[in-house]
Amino acid sequence: MCHIPVFCWIAATVLERMLGEAESGEIPKTLTQMFTHFLIFQIKHKDRKYHGNTDTDPQQTKKTILALGKLAFQQLEKGNLIFYEEDLRECGIDVKVVSVYSGVCTQIFREEFGLHLGKVFSFVHLSIQEFLAALYAFLSFISKKKNVLKQQKKGLFKRSTMSDFLMNAVDKALQSENEHLDLFLRFLLGLSLESNQTLLQGLLTQRKRSSHSKEETVNYIKEKIRENPSPEKSINLFHCLNELKDHSLVQEVQTYLSRGGDHCLHGASLSPAQWSALVFVLLNSEEELDEFDLSKFDPSEECLLRLLPVVTASRKAVLDNCSITDKGCAALASALRSNPSSHLRELNLNYNKPGDSGVKQLSALLEDPHCKLEKLQLDNCSITDEGCAALASALRSNPSSYLRELNLNHNKPGDSGVKQLSALQKEPHCKLEKLQLDNCSITEEGCAALASALRSNPSSHLRELNLNYNKPGHSGVKQLSALLKDPHCKLEKLQLVNCSITEKSCAALASALRSNPSSHLRELNLNYNKPGDSGVKQLSALLKDPHCKLEKLQLYNCSITDDGCAALSSALRSNPSSHLRELNLNYNKPGDSGVKQLSALLKEPHCKLEKLQLDKCSITDEGCAALASALRSNPSSHLRELNLNFNKPGDSGVKQLSTLLEDPHCKLEKLELVNCSITDEGCAALASALRSNPSSHLRELNLSLNKPRDSGVKQLSALLEDLHCKLEKLQLYNCSITDKGCAALASALRSNPSSHLRELNLNYNKPGDSGVKQLSALLEDPHCKLEKLE
Repeated sequence: MCHIPVFCWIAATVLERMLGEAESGEIPKTLTQMFTHFLIFQIKHKDRKYHGNTDTDPQQTKKTILALGKLAFQQLEKGNLIFYEEDLRECGIDVKVVSVYSGVCTQIFREEFGLHLGKVFSFVHLSIQEFLAALYAFLSFISKKKNVLKQQKKGLFKRSTMSDFLMNAVDKALQSENEHLDLFLRFLLGLSLESNQTLLQGLLTQRKRSSHSKEETVNYIKEKIRENPSPEKSINLFHCLNELKDHSLVQEVQTYLSRGGDHCLHGASLSPAQWSALVFVLLNSEEELDEFDLSKFDPSEECLLRLLPVVTASRKAVLDNCSITDKGCAALASALRSNPSSHLRELNLNYNKPGDSGVKQLSALLEDPHCKLEKLQLDNCSITDEGCAALASALRSNPSSYLRELNLNHNKPGDSGVKQLSALQKEPHCKLEKLQLDNCSITEEGCAALASALRSNPSSHLRELNLNYNKPGHSGVKQLSALLKDPHCKLEKLQLVNCSITEKSCAALASALRSNPSSHLRELNLNYNKPGDSGVKQLSALLKDPHCKLEKLQLYNCSITDDGCAALSSALRSNPSSHLRELNLNYNKPGDSGVKQLSALLKEPHCKLEKLQLDKCSITDEGCAALASALRSNPSSHLRELNLNFNKPGDSGVKQLSTLLEDPHCKLEKLELVNCSITDEGCAALASALRSNPSSHLRELNLSLNKPRDSGVKQLSALLEDLHCKLEKLQLYNCSITDKGCAALASALRSNPSSHLRELNLNYNKPGDSGVKQLSALLEDPHCKLEKLE
């Protein structure tokens, strides 16, 4: 309702009156209350406008409202939204009088001059027609003077008591195929409450008020919910319970939800009524439905089928690893196709088993012009070339598709399926920006098809291509290089992890990028290949080129020694306009000699490296000394992250790094020293350096898998109690810490109310019950800002 401008106008009118005029009474919490207040406002507005705050003829006001209600009811039954003068006259409404009579009519009524139709009328919105129709039905039932019960032998007014009357209305609304009585029913039930009748005391005399027990009606509605009608019908019945101010079923479901944690409904035996209540609770939650994560409830297909209305109302649906088959995909696709106003933009079905059959169902959704999905994730979903053909065909047939990202990692499309996707890439209207085909059994044949398609489409939107863990071979890489050479190619990120790339392949890639000064490529991932030093020299020739725009180069485990590091360093030093920001050399063998070459690069004022990863690179204290000296000598250094995990600097190397950290020009924000043979001596050096530098930028420190023990942790605790310490994340995984170390940490953080620490990892230590109590006391402290404690 909040998306309907007329309802917003009604709500604003009511709230302005209640708040601005200091009206007594509670703010409306139901639709019936809101529309009742609106009607009262319109009547008072008429009185002020024409009679100076006094209604000279209350009976005439009631007569006019009833006449409008009769018109609304009769036309609602017929399904009419537009009516003519003769319809007004049948209900005793004088058109001339209506046009000047009161604010009720001028605000609620609208005249339109349709083409060749003469003068026609309608209410300004269907909801107003439904409210007046319900008001007419209710007043007619309790009125002895005008009892329409006698005028309709069949239909809505068949039963005689108020409870019978309301239950009959429930039945009639449920029987409606187009749900045109749903809102009418909510208003009718709301008007049966004494509190709403009190608001309408001008239209109701005390004698004619309806006083009945709502329990019978409530129980009847619950019975209908338990009969398990469609989700849409169930949701409306919950709205009806809300109008009657009964929340018992909703409270049952909220009890389930309040248990918290993932899988909070796993194993819970919910009745159909409780499932419907869960949908109602979620759809009416005060929290915005930005992301729906099925695993938070029960990672099962049954749960998905029950909660489909919530999925379609969310912006992002996370359904990964939930045992969803083609049955679930069919239901999901059907629900989304039947709801063109769905907010869903991201759908994650990773690690399910839809197979080609389920993907065909999703493809039927993607070819729908109303589908607004932007991101579809189908990682490890048993998809073959048949499923890819269906996806490609659907997207080719829908030029208005919104899909921007498609993840098909860990499936088996093979070259045949990739050819189908390549045919899609040829289409000028294809808007895919990111295509992920990690481990998809692709050879040089598939690479050739992709490259050819993208070269043939100069308006291609593709920016990211993931071909990790495939077998393109040198021939396939040459095809991709031909694509990168094309000035129209807009690829910004290319991932070729573990693709059997050698020196020859690196030469082809580097040559292509050097020959294309307008290349958009910013990230190149060659992890787990075997270019060796000779291949790295080819890439270095590229990095030397002033036109090269690479910002991120990943060479994890690529058989690089100090020789390769020398080539990289030399190339980057010779190119002051280099854009490279991130360099990953993890799990290579540069040793201290190679690190000295890289240190020479870090000394350069024009070096723009922000992140350097040297995990397990055979570095000792000698290499650390070179790094620290280089960074100290360059006050304009851009380096923010340094990874030295799984090396052997020892306390001596850490002392060298500490001299860097105490330098006020040092801009390091993240330092990783996992498994670096650090003891309490190294911790003392680190803590002392950071305490002596109040302008330190360090935010993250990882000392996991070292041996600081309690004495080293006490040194770090002295740092944490320093008011200038800006550490936000401290990792001490498996560091031989006992309750004494925990006590020191807890005491330090309690003594520093301005501490910035948000994350503390103490996994695989020995705090014992005593240490846990110390940490628990810390968490209870109102000044404690820790958000994550492991």
